Formats: sequence, structure tokens, C-alpha cells
Amino acid sequence: MMSRRRFLSLTAVAALVPGRGQAADWRGIGFGAALSLRLVGGAPRQTARAFRKVEQEIARIEATASLHRDSALTRLNRDGHLSHPDTGFLALLALAGQVHHATGGAFDPTVQPLFLATATGGDLAAARALVGWQSVILDAQEVRLAPGQALTLNGIAQGWAADRIAAVLRAEGFDHALIDMGEVQALGRRADGLPWQARVLTPEGRALADLPLSDRALATSAPRGTLIGAGVPHILGPQGQPPLWSTVSVSAPSAALADALSTAFTLLDRPAIDAALAAFPQASLVALA
Repeated sequence: MMSRRRFLSLTAVAALVPGRGQAADWRGIGFGAALSLRLVGGAPRQTARAFRKVEQEIARIEATASLHRDSALTRLNRDGHLSHPDTGFLALLALAGQVHHATGGAFDPTVQPLFLATATGGDLAAARALVGWQSVILDAQEVRLAPGQALTLNGIAQGWAADRIAAVLRAEGFDHALIDMGEVQALGRRADGLPWQARVLTPEGRALADLPLSDRALATSAPRGTLIGAGVPHILGPQGQPPLWSTVSVSAPSAALADALSTAFTLLDRPAIDAALAAFPQASLVALA
């Protein structure tokens, strides 16, 4: 999973506020990137416990969705099927299917063979023939792929991770936190009582939008932020179509949804983006360039 945090600038004030307490920061590594979160309030022992729970949850997320270690995802890709999938993993794949449908197929996790062929100079025509979410079978007993298929969750898993961490923190009694797992989930408010603040940047560092975040997520996709193969943007359409936009940012209650939509929207024209947003009325387009 690749980090796109360079395209967000986050403001996290640590001032002491009566009745709310000091903010505490955690930084770590996961999903191949630097991760961070800021908690507001809580006694030191409660905060330390929450940070341990976060680290445990990150390990579980990687054991589910990482492409770079033994995980449920790598076993599914290797074997073509996964028996008795974890309910969280199944829900993540179900959301991927919903976004696939709403975006007219632009969001398609079965693009992984095409991604690899593009990155390594492989057979692009053969890889394109393997792409097709409609061939993926999901049920509580098994996830099954068509022969030769493989999934990537790079366009949704970082947002899913932010949502999972938010659930952990709420269970630990924290209602105010800024969670940056590559995509951002903001709970409550900053230590000074104001909403968390985010600025969306282009890959060149130009500011596109500023917005407050409170109990809401933000995801930004910039296809040329990472290049593969012979300088190809890392976000590919299901048949290898290049992106239409350089930077897309989406806000939604769920970071997984915002992540998936921002990924897909890089491949869609504005009327198609608006049509997809109609399927998710709580999501909104923040920046498009």
C-alpha cells in the first residue's frame, strides 16, 4: 500500500484546553509508509493503552490486506480462493464492489495483473484479459477469483485502516483524534476546540483546497505521485486507461469510501464523477485538478 500523504497538509494544535486536556502524538510505520495519529484528552495510562491497541490493529490490518507479506490478500491471490474470510475483509471487498458499480467499473481491484505487467514490462494484452470484478465471487464461506486473477486493495485499504483505527480509539474512550493512515479520519475536534484543518496539495505543492474536518474523512489521489514501469502513473483504468486528473480529493464519513472514490475519480470525467457521487450522497468532491 502506497502513501499519498504528501498531498495533504494537516494542522494539529496541541494547546491545553480546560476540560479536554493535552494532545498526545503517536508515530509508526505500516503499509510501507509513515503513519501518525493525535489523541486529545485521556490520562497517560489510557493513552498508552490506546497506542498499544492501535499498533495491534495495524498488525491485524497488514495481516489482512498487505500485498507485501503473508496476508489474507496474498493467500487469495496465490490460491485463487480464500475459505471462511474474516468479516472485516469481506465487508471491505463488498464496499469495493459497490464503488465498482457506482463508478461504471473504473474502480476495479482485479487490475493487479495489469499493474504488475505495466511495472515489469509483461504481456499487457494477457493482463487486460484477466481484469473484471464481475468474476469475483464473494460470500461468507469463500472468496473466489477467476483463474489468473489477483486483487490489489491499494485504492481502498489505507482508508479502511483509518476507519479501523477510529473504531479502536472510540472503543478506548477517545472521541477526539486525528488519524493519518495514508488517508485521514478526523474524530471530534482539536485540543483548542476547533475542527481539525486540512489543506489539499498538488504533487508540485500548490494548494487546491482548505477545509475543516470533524467526524469526517478525507482522501486524496495523485496518480503521478508514484510512477511505475516506463513512467506510467500508478493508478490504471481496468483496461490500462491513463488518469484524466492530476489530483482528486474526496471527503466522506468513511475513509475507505473516500479512498476508493478518489482513486476511481482520477479516471472519470466530471459528469461520470457527479453520477457516482449520486450513489453516495454523504460523500463530496473537495478538489479536482
